[in-house]
Amino acid sequence: MRKLLTIAVMATIIFSCKNAEDKKEVTSDITYPYSLEKPDNWDIGSKENTLLVMNALKAFEDNKVEDCLSYFADTVRWRADYMDQTLSKDSLRVAMTNLRNSIQALQVKMGDFESVISKDKKDEWVTLWYTEIVTDKTGKTDSLAMVNDIKVSNGKIVELNESVRHFPTKKL
Repeated sequence: MRKLLTIAVMATIIFSCKNAEDKKEVTSDITYPYSLEKPDNWDIGSKENTLLVMNALKAFEDNKVEDCLSYFADTVRWRADYMDQTLSKDSLRVAMTNLRNSIQALQVKMGDFESVISKDKKDEWVTLWYTEIVTDKTGKTDSLAMVNDIKVSNGKIVELNESVRHFPTKKL
């Protein structure tokens, strides 16, 4: 009787483990409509990169262009709406100074951020999601939904990919 009970308990344990394993496989087996060249390629990145990127943005917000530029590499690729350029730091200085000089006031309301690193440790990116409230020199205020993907290499920003969505104008 003891042998029969022992066999029954062992069989129950074995079959219950198998069922749990089967359930895991079923829930993790998802077929997406698009394939990726490198699926699951990213791990959580460093807080230091997030801090570096946010410090650069904060310096720009505070109209401290030189402080902002200190976080950038000597050559930077800047991609935005209708723009894809690789700029030297001097050219970046001129572009950022001109941009900041066209703005009377700038306020950033951070929504979220994420730092990632590729599994092979070759690519590190920080993504920022925020609202930017801009008042131009004429006093006109506008709000923009911003998403910035920023590549960091050797402790410097080497690429800035900027996406902007304008909010609809309020009807009076």
